[in-house]
Amino acid sequence: MVSAKHSKKIFLLVIMVVSCFLSGFTDLSYASEADAFTDISQKIAFADYQKDPFLVTRVVKKAMPSVVGITTERIQQDFFLGARRIEGVGTGVVVDSRGYILTNAHVINNGDVREVNVLFDDGTKKGAKILWSDASMDLAVLKVDGVNVVPAVLGDSDQLEVGEPAIAIGNPLGMQFQRTVTAGIISGLNRSVSVSGGFSIDNMIQTDASINPGNSGGPLLNVRGEVIGINTAKAQTAEGLGLAIPINEAKPILQQFIEKGELERVYIGIQGVDADIYMHATGRSLALDKGIYVAKVFEGSPAAKGGLQPGDIIFSLNGKSITKMNQLSRELYKYRPQETITLHVMRSTEKYLISITLEKWNFN
Repeated sequence: MVSAKHSKKIFLLVIMVVSCFLSGFTDLSYASEADAFTDISQKIAFADYQKDPFLVTRVVKKAMPSVVGITTERIQQDFFLGARRIEGVGTGVVVDSRGYILTNAHVINNGDVREVNVLFDDGTKKGAKILWSDASMDLAVLKVDGVNVVPAVLGDSDQLEVGEPAIAIGNPLGMQFQRTVTAGIISGLNRSVSVSGGFSIDNMIQTDASINPGNSGGPLLNVRGEVIGINTAKAQTAEGLGLAIPINEAKPILQQFIEKGELERVYIGIQGVDADIYMHATGRSLALDKGIYVAKVFEGSPAAKGGLQPGDIIFSLNGKSITKMNQLSRELYKYRPQETITLHVMRSTEKYLISITLEKWNFN
């Protein structure tokens, strides 16, 4: 028979063990809450792999013929060494049967290259022509003639959800590792990232599918083998954090090339600066701290004809919030000459709606 003294000791010991046990679970529950979103995302993503262990293989077989390697050559003048030949390597994706290829602007050094060559899935190598490049979007379109190509199927990046599978194809370390495949999930959406040249690219896709510099310009794919993004970069300060430009950003541009064989850019005719940058540089306050401060309206331009004035602050285009000048430039790619847009502006302390009929950009 256990004495009352011993019973008390046993009781206290049990209480201590249970307390420690519950304390451990309390700590674990906080950790689980912090990681809950990641755990759920992984379960959603890998459910497809469990149902179909060959899912990635099937996606790759469908998409691989559309993936190309891109090599560039440019001449760089060095003060001490003179002219030097600089070679670059990247990836691209065929988007039309007539030989149109989508890649990153930085893969072709924003168009400042002497030579561009494309290596196709069947081993064919062909010189390419640069049709268009925009550093603010980090996108470019190339054209290759006289080659039988297999165009990729373009998906809808507006329908993406965090946690769904993502598959990347590219040349991460040059042509000796060409057409490397990595798989993961969509880790985040609507990311804003600063890039070289002072630009900020918005609406980026974040993925943990391994992406390295040579992957640039290659496709990010969904489980149907559709291109949902163009791989752009790996975050330099983090592992497992890759970024891609949503394919829907490129569609208006590709559509023009495919339908007309050329891109008709439009313009409104202003010199503008981000409102927050203007206030920081001048020390002046504005009625809005987000938007585009119109510093100059060019004579005879669509903006001048529509009644836009210097000092106006543009904060909306056709109902869509506009906060940066490069965002406005990207948005204008969606429109054609003679189409009319509506700008919402702040003038002094009053808001105005201004209609502007766009005109073709004819400047070099």
